[in-house]
Amino acid sequence: MIIETAIIGGSGLYDLEGIQDVQSVDISTPYGQPSDSIMVGSLDGVNVAFLPRHGRGHKINPTQVPYRANIYALKTLGVQRIISISAVGSLVEELPPRSLVIPNQLIDRTRQRNSTFFEDGIVAHVSLADPFCPRLSDLIYESVEGFDINFQKDATWVVMEGPAFSTRAESHLYKSWGAHIIGMTALPEAKLAREAEICYSAMAWVTDYDCWREDEEDVSVEIVIANLQHNVSVSKDILAKVIKRSGGLESCVCNEALKFAIITDSTQINLENKNKLRPLLAKYLD
Repeated sequence: MIIETAIIGGSGLYDLEGIQDVQSVDISTPYGQPSDSIMVGSLDGVNVAFLPRHGRGHKINPTQVPYRANIYALKTLGVQRIISISAVGSLVEELPPRSLVIPNQLIDRTRQRNSTFFEDGIVAHVSLADPFCPRLSDLIYESVEGFDINFQKDATWVVMEGPAFSTRAESHLYKSWGAHIIGMTALPEAKLAREAEICYSAMAWVTDYDCWREDEEDVSVEIVIANLQHNVSVSKDILAKVIKRSGGLESCVCNEALKFAIITDSTQINLENKNKLRPLLAKYLD
């Protein structure tokens, strides 16, 4: 079964209802095991995969998510596009809790994560000027119409290391940069998806106002969970529409991200690296 669309579920989203002919797939990768077994099946005629980013039961913190294993495993299944679901904090008044954001930009504040497949003798520089696939983001935006929620397309997302929430000074700093939301998991996920030539977009659900808004209760797990439960319910309904429509998407520039990005002479790439990265490089090496 060739999988067209994959969902990476964030905090609170550990399963996806409505999938038929479900199989649970365990995939070993050169980067270890993915976060959990991957559920594959069919939804409205579209082959789909679902992977819970933090593992079922939320066992993996944001820094320790095996991002490379997750993206590599989805690539081996033939995935062409990934829709990420994430919980985020808001840095602006106009995005209150329970809002949906479809971001278009990222600021990387992580510092402890492996963020590339290209190392140990092979170098590639992919373009990340626009880290989210615009066509897939447009599809999500169109699918949100008709839902009674506050939503915004195009926003800048600060990705912090975590797992602790921001200090008040950090929150004000990110706000002064013009960022709209803050979270812990979009990177290196978006970078790795681009290296794997997979379209990547996100549904970022606001759970809190971070801690910049001093007349608001400081962010806590209790607040986050309460809003998560609401957001997850709505996101599943939106996802059903997105997945049904995603089968009609054609390939885009995301699917050729490596065409001019590999700078290493192919004769200098050793056999071990070629075999290791074959799911990503097959069309350029063969």
